[in-house]
Formats: sequence, structure tokens, C-alpha cells
Amino acid sequence: MSQLPSQPTDSNTSATTDVTPVVALKELVARLHREQNKIQDLLSSLGFALRSFNNLNQFLELIPLMATRVTDADGSALFLYKPNGQVRLEQLHWQDSRQRKNIRKALETASSQITLSSSIPPLATTTGILDDQMHQYLGPDVQIFGTAILVKHTERGWLYVLSRDPEYSWTDTRQKLVRLVADQTAVAIENDELAVELRKKERLDQELEIGAEIQRRLLPRQCPIIPGAVLAARCKPANRVGGDYYDFIPTNHNQIQLSSRIVQEVGRWGLVIGDVMGKGVPAGLIMTMMRGMLKGEVLHGNSPAGILQNLNRVMYADLENSHRFVTLFYSEYNPQTRILSYSNAAHNPPLWWHAATKTITRLDTLGMLIGLDANSQYENAQAQLEAGDTVIYYTDGLTDAAAASGDRFDEENFVTAFSAACSYYNGPQEIVDYLFDQVQQFIGNGQQNTDDMTLVVLQIQ
Repeated sequence: MSQLPSQPTDSNTSATTDVTPVVALKELVARLHREQNKIQDLLSSLGFALRSFNNLNQFLELIPLMATRVTDADGSALFLYKPNGQVRLEQLHWQDSRQRKNIRKALETASSQITLSSSIPPLATTTGILDDQMHQYLGPDVQIFGTAILVKHTERGWLYVLSRDPEYSWTDTRQKLVRLVADQTAVAIENDELAVELRKKERLDQELEIGAEIQRRLLPRQCPIIPGAVLAARCKPANRVGGDYYDFIPTNHNQIQLSSRIVQEVGRWGLVIGDVMGKGVPAGLIMTMMRGMLKGEVLHGNSPAGILQNLNRVMYADLENSHRFVTLFYSEYNPQTRILSYSNAAHNPPLWWHAATKTITRLDTLGMLIGLDANSQYENAQAQLEAGDTVIYYTDGLTDAAAASGDRFDEENFVTAFSAACSYYNGPQEIVDYLFDQVQQFIGNGQQNTDDMTLVVLQIQ
């Protein structure tokens, strides 16, 4: 006896109807979870690359790939602006390798048609021009969506997402994800530029340190031994390389330097102090050039005025082109007669403290700046020093030193401090230390002066 086919019961039909939405929802949740994990993994990888890559080009290679994957697009293109105003296709990712060559050619042709200028406003107008070119060369079948690469609020390029799917939609989520990738790109570009600037600064620091070391070696390492006199000196540059100059120069070939100590036939010593207008490397280079020329002039045996006149003529052309000038005070001390012969080229006149009368005289002559006029004339003068007398040479960095209030130490305070130092301290080194301490207290402890400061003290025993 045949049996009729069984019919589904109402209960079975109800169960099937109830289960299907649950399964579908679970599958949707699972798919969203997988998508979320995929996006998190991709963005995490991008963050790791940003931290790890030292080469900007290596990092930029990842950007179109990341943008393509987080948006489920067919491809992505990164355009960057070059300093010459050109727009260049920097990187491209396209899923279909067979089409990649044609897509690249179309994008390169589109970007080559654009040259940015200051007359083109940023953002909307620039990308509008690029959009039009891309539509023209890619054709109507490719949808394009872009977001700007902004570095410090300045447009530096564009990141585009490309799709051939007519149903592809540019959702808020996709926009946010591409914006995040674009921001990471901007950070990478800025980091690379900062790294380049840092390397430049490090090279400059190294060069400045070398220049400072050379300059330190050019200045006297110690004061010479002169019969019947004691010397002390200090130079404190405002920067690593300064424009102040002082020196002690033997005036004849019989004064021989052995083991950094001077053994001599009794002869005259040139004592010189100068200041190149300006600070830093340019002033330091001029100071170095002047030092070599001056040493050559001294050995010719001319008078102080003759030495300054010849030095001015030799240096005039170079200083005129540099638009810098030099103040210089040159003197020669004769240990046998205690006579100090000198000539001044517009430098701060040294101060001569008379031990017998406790008064101060300025040592000065008429004369123009070195390098101002090729035909400048200079004058000779002499001072007969006595036992206990003290002569101080200085640069205007001390008298122009400024406190936080804006007040300057000025020459009057300097003269007063020098007179007090000569009255209460024994020895040139103590005088130098005292004057530097007074200026530093005036400026403020821990504060740096804005100009080079140099002192040379000659004291007769």
C-alpha cells in the first residue's frame, strides 16, 4: 500500500522562518567583524611602517595599497606637488596587473598637464583641475574619489581612490579611512623634512665646532713672558665663532718660541686687540684673515701707524666686498725703556691706570676703521709706563653688555670697575676675573651676553 508523501507541518515551517534571519544576522556580524579586523590590521601595519621606515619612498609605496584595501577599491594613486610646481604621480596600486600599465600611463599623462603656480588657489581649485584631467584620460568607466595631503595646513598632494564598479559608493566610512591614510602620509612627509633639516643642522653644528676649534687655536694659548711685565687675557665669544681678536706678536725673528714658552733677546712685543663688525662665522673668517696679514706686517719693522696703514690698504678690497669693517688697536711694548708705542684704528681706547696718582688716561689716536677708506691715515703715539702701572685693552662687548631691563654696563661703569680692580687686586689675572664677574652680575647670572667680550691686561712690575 503506497504512502502519500509527507507534508511539512506548520511547526517545521515556523522553525525555518525563525532560523533564517538569525543565521543571516550572524553571518553579517561575522563579516563585519572580519572587515573590522582587516582594517585594524592594515592601519596597524601602516602605523608600524611609519615608526620603522627611515626611507620616505619605502613608506609611500604602501600608501596606495593601504588606501585600496581599506576602501575595497580597484586601485589608488598618490600625487605629490614638487617644488618646481609640477604635479607628479608618486605611487600607484592597481589590483588588475593587466590594466596597471595603461592606468599608470593615463595618470602620468593627466598629471603632466598641470603646473601649479601662486595664482592657483589651493585645495578645491587644484584638485578640480586634476579631477578633470584624470576623467579625461581614464575615461567615464573609472570613478575617482580624492582627499588632500595636508602638511601644516599646506596642500602637498592628493590621494585618490579609483573604482570601475558602477555600484561603488563613496561612503562616510571609506572617506574617513582614506582621510586617516592621507594624514599618516602627511606625517611621514613632515617627519622626513624635519629629519633632513636636522641632518643639515648637525652638519652645520659640526662645521661651526670645527671653526670654533680653529679659532681657539689661533688665539694665544697663553701669555708670553715679557721681562718686567705681566700679562693676562680672556676672550668670551657670544657664539661658538666670534669676531673679537687679540694677540701677542714678536716684532723680530730673534724672539724664538720653544715649548710654548718665549725665550728671547730683549725685544719689543706687539700687543693688539680688534673687533670685526658683526658676529658668527663671517666675522670669524675676517678675523682669521686679518691675523695672518698683521703678523706679516709686524715683521717688516714699521711703526704702529705704518703697520695699520699697510694693513688697511691690503684688506680694503676684501672688506669692501664683504660690507664689514674692523676696529683695531695696535701697540708695541719695549721692556728696556717701558715705552708703549701705539696707533688706533677707531677701536675702544685702552685705559692706562697710573699707580702713582691712581688716575686713568685713555690711549687714543686719530684713525679710521680698517676697510673703510683705502687712503686712511693713522697716527703714532707713546706712553711712558712706570712700575705698578696697568693698561687694559677691551672690546665693546663689555661696555655694551645689557641687563634684562635694557640698561647697558657702559664705559663709565667699566672705568669705575677697572679703577677699583687696580686699587684692590694684585696681578692682571685677578683684574680680568673681577671685571668679567662685574659684567656678568650686571647682565644677570645665567644670562648670555649678545656680543663677544675680550680683555687684555698689561701690568708693569
